[in-house]
Amino acid sequence: MKSSTGELLCPRGAVGEIVKAPDDGTHSYRVRFINGVEAALQRHEMTIRKQFQRDATQPDTDMLREFDLYECVIYRCIVGSQAFGLETAESDVDRRGIYLPPADLHWSLYGVPEQLENDARQECYWELQKFLILALKANPNILECLWTPLVETKTPIAEGLLAMRESFLSKLVYQTYNGYVMSQFKKLEQDLRSTGTVRWKHAMHLIRLLMSGVTVLKEGFVPVNVGERRDFLLAIKRGEMDWAEINQLRLGLHRDFDAALAATRLPDRPDYERANTFLIEARRAMV
Repeated sequence: MKSSTGELLCPRGAVGEIVKAPDDGTHSYRVRFINGVEAALQRHEMTIRKQFQRDATQPDTDMLREFDLYECVIYRCIVGSQAFGLETAESDVDRRGIYLPPADLHWSLYGVPEQLENDARQECYWELQKFLILALKANPNILECLWTPLVETKTPIAEGLLAMRESFLSKLVYQTYNGYVMSQFKKLEQDLRSTGTVRWKHAMHLIRLLMSGVTVLKEGFVPVNVGERRDFLLAIKRGEMDWAEINQLRLGLHRDFDAALAATRLPDRPDYERANTFLIEARRAMV
């Protein structure tokens, strides 16, 4: 910024503070710089410092575009209705899985995203560390990835993960599954009060999830295909049971869940140490 005589008053990039803002977008801001100089500047003549610093330190995303991270997928499976055995003619094919990026890219300033999503192809892949953390927290969607019978891709590293999948099961399943079902049922009840309608497909999956949780605690594995319960669950999806029946069914399953927790042989916590060792070994394999 120069004076009327051409004298340099402040260099480009100087820091100042706005001491007066305009009443509308056509007038200037009054800015006072560190050296005491004041100037009238239009909005396009200045930049918010935090925004400037963020943009200056943001890695060039073109670097990531050079890598097709989908080629780094080490585990690809089918979940959802197809895996549950609840598919109909209208059902999509939902693919989930894990990707493990090259070490140099993972260590670089560019980093890697926690997950890759392609809505058009109904695909989502978690970076290995993110997947493991979610599994340790007993995230139902993640645990179902480990037990689905429909596996399309698995590298030796993924086979090692499947071989230790019981390490992720613990009593946390009780809190995670129960908490999710209770919160979602409250939303369904709110919908019923507000609109007089129920999202029956959602209700079906919540009942299915409770049934699954009971089995996990009792038998130590995650049931994915619903088997002989298919017709019963699809009847719920079609709205052939009234809401009172569904709610009573839910409460009964919660009681079964309580009993299963009291009798389960699952540990209080998952095997964090084994998961951590697996992650380190997988990372080393990518060096």
